[in-house]
Amino acid sequence: MSGTNTVIKLENVDIYQQKHLVLSNVVLHIDKGEFVFLIGSTGSGKSSLLKVIYGDLHIASGEGRAADFDLKKLSDTQVPFLRRKLGIVFQDFQLLTDRTVEQNLQFVMQATGWKDKALIAERIRDVLDKVGLRSKIRKMPHELSGGEQQRIVIARALLNDPEIILADEPTGNLDPDTSEEIVMLLRQISQSGTAVLMATHDYHIIRTFPSRIIKCENGVVHEDATI
Repeated sequence: MSGTNTVIKLENVDIYQQKHLVLSNVVLHIDKGEFVFLIGSTGSGKSSLLKVIYGDLHIASGEGRAADFDLKKLSDTQVPFLRRKLGIVFQDFQLLTDRTVEQNLQFVMQATGWKDKALIAERIRDVLDKVGLRSKIRKMPHELSGGEQQRIVIARALLNDPEIILADEPTGNLDPDTSEEIVMLLRQISQSGTAVLMATHDYHIIRTFPSRIIKCENGVVHEDATI
Protein backbone atom coordinates (compact mmCIF):
# COMPACT_ATOMS: atom_id res chain seq x y z
CA MET A 1 0.00 0.00 0.00
CA SER A 2 1.28 3.44 -0.81
CA GLY A 3 2.40 5.46 2.18
CA THR A 4 0.81 8.68 0.95
CA ASN A 5 -2.68 7.17 0.99
CA THR A 6 -2.36 5.27 4.25
CA VAL A 7 -4.28 6.94 7.08
CA ILE A 8 -3.82 4.20 9.71
CA LYS A 9 -0.66 2.15 9.87
CA LEU A 10 0.39 -0.18 12.68
CA GLU A 11 3.57 -2.25 12.38
CA ASN A 12 4.38 -5.03 14.89
CA VAL A 13 2.41 -3.30 17.67
CA ASP A 14 1.76 -4.93 21.05
CA ILE A 15 -1.36 -3.65 22.80
CA TYR A 16 -1.80 -3.94 26.57
CA GLN A 17 -4.67 -3.14 28.94
CA GLN A 18 -2.89 -2.44 32.23
CA LYS A 19 -0.27 -5.23 32.21
CA HIS A 20 -2.38 -7.73 30.27
CA LEU A 21 -1.29 -8.32 26.65
CA VAL A 22 -4.48 -8.06 24.57
CA LEU A 23 -3.15 -8.09 21.00
CA SER A 24 0.38 -8.93 19.89
CA ASN A 25 2.40 -8.09 16.79
CA VAL A 26 -0.45 -6.15 15.15
CA VAL A 27 0.09 -5.21 11.50
CA LEU A 28 -2.65 -3.02 10.06
CA HIS A 29 -3.02 -0.62 7.14
CA ILE A 30 -6.09 1.39 6.18
CA ASP A 31 -6.03 3.68 3.17
CA LYS A 32 -7.80 6.95 2.47
CA GLY A 33 -11.45 6.35 1.54
CA GLU A 34 -11.45 2.67 2.53
CA PHE A 35 -14.49 1.18 4.27
CA VAL A 36 -13.42 -1.64 6.59
CA PHE A 37 -15.27 -3.84 9.08
CA LEU A 38 -13.67 -4.74 12.42
CA ILE A 39 -15.02 -7.95 13.93
CA GLY A 40 -14.24 -10.25 16.83
CA SER A 41 -15.97 -11.69 19.85
CA THR A 42 -16.42 -9.68 23.06
CA GLY A 43 -13.05 -9.38 24.79
CA SER A 44 -11.08 -10.09 21.60
CA GLY A 45 -9.41 -6.68 21.62
CA LYS A 46 -11.52 -4.64 19.17
CA SER A 47 -12.06 -1.79 21.63
CA SER A 48 -8.39 -1.82 22.64
CA LEU A 49 -7.38 -1.55 18.99
CA LEU A 50 -9.68 1.44 18.50
CA LYS A 51 -8.33 3.03 21.69
CA VAL A 52 -4.78 2.84 20.33
CA ILE A 53 -5.89 4.57 17.12
CA TYR A 54 -7.59 7.43 18.95
CA GLY A 55 -4.84 7.84 21.53
CA ASP A 56 -6.52 6.37 24.59
CA LEU A 57 -4.00 3.52 24.91
CA HIS A 58 -0.26 3.89 24.37
CA ILE A 59 1.71 1.57 22.11
CA ALA A 60 4.06 -0.64 24.12
CA SER A 61 6.19 -1.73 21.17
CA GLY A 62 6.21 -1.42 17.40
CA GLU A 63 5.32 1.60 15.26
CA GLY A 64 1.98 3.28 14.64
CA ARG A 65 0.57 6.28 12.79
CA ALA A 66 -2.98 7.64 12.52
CA ALA A 67 -3.83 10.74 10.49
CA ASP A 68 -0.13 11.68 10.35
CA PHE A 69 0.32 11.45 14.13
CA ASP A 70 3.05 9.19 15.50
CA LEU A 71 1.15 7.05 18.03
CA LYS A 72 4.37 5.84 19.67
CA LYS A 73 5.44 9.41 20.53
CA LEU A 74 1.95 10.80 21.10
CA SER A 75 1.88 13.09 24.13
CA ASP A 76 -1.22 13.85 26.19
CA THR A 77 -1.23 17.39 24.79
CA GLN A 78 -1.33 16.04 21.22
CA VAL A 79 -4.31 13.73 21.80
CA PRO A 80 -6.99 16.44 21.28
CA PHE A 81 -5.33 17.40 17.97
CA LEU A 82 -5.30 13.76 16.83
CA ARG A 83 -8.98 13.45 17.71
CA ARG A 84 -9.85 16.45 15.55
CA LYS A 85 -8.63 14.38 12.60
CA LEU A 86 -10.74 11.41 13.71
CA GLY A 87 -14.51 11.24 13.82
CA ILE A 88 -15.70 8.86 16.54
CA VAL A 89 -19.18 7.32 16.45
CA PHE A 90 -20.36 5.26 19.43
CA GLN A 91 -23.29 2.89 19.90
CA ASP A 92 -24.86 5.02 22.63
CA PHE A 93 -25.17 8.36 20.75
CA GLN A 94 -23.77 10.50 23.65
CA LEU A 95 -25.71 13.59 22.59
CA LEU A 96 -26.25 16.32 25.17
CA THR A 97 -29.91 15.81 26.05
CA ASP A 98 -30.54 19.39 27.22
CA ARG A 99 -29.45 21.02 23.94
CA THR A 100 -30.82 21.16 20.41
CA VAL A 101 -29.12 19.44 17.49
CA GLU A 102 -27.55 22.77 16.52
CA GLN A 103 -26.32 23.42 20.07
CA ASN A 104 -24.84 19.91 20.28
CA LEU A 105 -22.80 20.58 17.15
CA GLN A 106 -21.86 24.11 18.24
CA PHE A 107 -20.56 22.73 21.54
CA VAL A 108 -18.14 20.36 19.77
CA MET A 109 -16.95 23.05 17.37
CA GLN A 110 -16.28 25.57 20.11
CA ALA A 111 -14.46 22.89 22.11
CA THR A 112 -12.22 22.18 19.11
CA GLY A 113 -11.28 25.78 18.47
CA TRP A 114 -13.88 27.20 16.06
CA LYS A 115 -14.52 30.90 16.76
CA ASP A 116 -16.27 32.48 13.77
CA LYS A 117 -20.06 32.22 14.27
CA ALA A 118 -20.84 32.47 10.56
CA LEU A 119 -18.37 29.68 9.71
CA ILE A 120 -19.77 27.54 12.55
CA ALA A 121 -23.34 27.99 11.26
CA GLU A 122 -22.28 27.20 7.68
CA ARG A 123 -20.39 24.05 8.70
CA ILE A 124 -23.34 22.82 10.80
CA ARG A 125 -25.69 23.23 7.82
CA ASP A 126 -23.17 21.42 5.62
CA VAL A 127 -22.81 18.33 7.84
CA LEU A 128 -26.56 18.14 8.46
CA ASP A 129 -27.10 18.20 4.69
CA LYS A 130 -24.62 15.31 4.37
CA VAL A 131 -26.67 13.16 6.76
CA GLY A 132 -30.03 14.35 5.40
CA LEU A 133 -31.25 16.04 8.59
CA ARG A 134 -30.97 19.78 8.05
CA SER A 135 -34.67 20.10 8.87
CA LYS A 136 -33.99 18.78 12.40
CA ILE A 137 -31.53 21.53 13.38
CA ARG A 138 -33.80 22.96 16.13
CA LYS A 139 -34.97 19.60 17.51
CA MET A 140 -33.99 18.19 20.89
CA PRO A 141 -32.43 14.68 20.91
CA HIS A 142 -35.54 13.13 22.53
CA GLU A 143 -37.61 14.35 19.57
CA LEU A 144 -35.54 12.24 17.18
CA SER A 145 -35.71 8.53 16.39
CA GLY A 146 -32.71 6.31 17.19
CA GLY A 147 -31.64 6.36 13.55
CA GLU A 148 -31.90 10.14 13.40
CA GLN A 149 -29.86 10.47 16.60
CA GLN A 150 -27.14 8.28 15.11
CA ARG A 151 -27.14 10.42 11.94
CA ILE A 152 -26.61 13.48 14.14
CA VAL A 153 -23.70 11.67 15.82
CA ILE A 154 -22.23 11.01 12.35
CA ALA A 155 -22.74 14.69 11.46
CA ARG A 156 -20.90 15.59 14.67
CA ALA A 157 -18.06 13.25 13.68
CA LEU A 158 -17.76 15.04 10.32
CA LEU A 159 -17.51 18.58 11.73
CA ASN A 160 -13.72 18.82 11.60
CA ASP A 161 -13.46 17.09 8.20
CA PRO A 162 -11.75 13.98 9.61
CA GLU A 163 -9.43 11.68 7.69
CA ILE A 164 -10.89 8.66 9.50
CA ILE A 165 -14.19 7.78 11.14
CA LEU A 166 -14.00 5.14 13.87
CA ALA A 167 -17.49 3.70 14.33
CA ASP A 168 -17.78 1.43 17.37
CA GLU A 169 -20.95 -0.70 17.01
CA PRO A 170 -22.84 2.25 15.45
CA THR A 171 -25.89 0.09 14.68
CA GLY A 172 -25.95 -1.74 18.03
CA ASN A 173 -29.09 0.04 19.26
CA LEU A 174 -30.94 0.21 15.93
CA ASP A 175 -33.45 -1.98 14.10
CA PRO A 176 -32.28 -3.83 10.94
CA ASP A 177 -33.66 -1.35 8.37
CA THR A 178 -32.25 1.67 10.21
CA SER A 179 -28.93 -0.17 10.63
CA GLU A 180 -28.68 -0.60 6.87
CA GLU A 181 -29.38 3.10 6.32
CA ILE A 182 -26.60 4.06 8.74
CA VAL A 183 -24.10 1.72 7.03
CA MET A 184 -25.08 3.09 3.60
CA LEU A 185 -24.43 6.60 4.93
CA LEU A 186 -21.01 5.59 6.30
CA ARG A 187 -20.13 3.98 2.95
CA GLN A 188 -21.10 7.17 1.11
CA ILE A 189 -18.82 9.10 3.45
CA SER A 190 -15.94 6.72 2.69
CA GLN A 191 -16.48 7.22 -1.04
CA SER A 192 -15.85 10.94 -0.53
CA GLY A 193 -12.38 10.12 0.82
CA THR A 194 -12.80 9.68 4.59
CA ALA A 195 -11.71 6.20 5.71
CA VAL A 196 -14.27 4.35 7.87
CA LEU A 197 -13.38 1.59 10.33
CA MET A 198 -16.59 0.08 11.68
CA ALA A 199 -16.59 -2.39 14.57
CA THR A 200 -19.66 -4.61 14.48
CA HIS A 201 -21.17 -7.90 15.62
CA ASP A 202 -23.88 -7.71 12.94
CA TYR A 203 -23.10 -10.39 10.36
CA HIS A 204 -26.21 -9.51 8.34
CA ILE A 205 -24.70 -6.05 7.76
CA ILE A 206 -21.35 -7.55 6.76
CA ARG A 207 -23.01 -9.87 4.23
CA THR A 208 -25.21 -7.07 2.87
CA PHE A 209 -22.29 -4.65 2.38
CA PRO A 210 -19.25 -6.76 1.44
CA SER A 211 -16.00 -4.98 2.35
CA ARG A 212 -12.58 -5.80 3.72
CA ILE A 213 -12.77 -7.42 7.16
CA ILE A 214 -10.24 -7.10 9.98
CA LYS A 215 -10.69 -9.71 12.70
CA CYS A 216 -9.39 -9.79 16.28
CA GLU A 217 -9.08 -13.40 17.44
CA ASN A 218 -6.94 -15.20 20.04
CA GLY A 219 -4.71 -12.18 20.61
CA VAL A 220 -3.99 -11.66 16.91
CA VAL A 221 -5.31 -9.27 14.25
CA HIS A 222 -6.08 -10.77 10.82
CA GLU A 223 -5.99 -8.02 8.20
CA ASP A 224 -7.99 -9.77 5.49
CA ALA A 225 -10.43 -12.06 7.24
CA THR A 226 -13.70 -13.71 6.28
CA ILE A 227 -16.79 -14.39 8.39
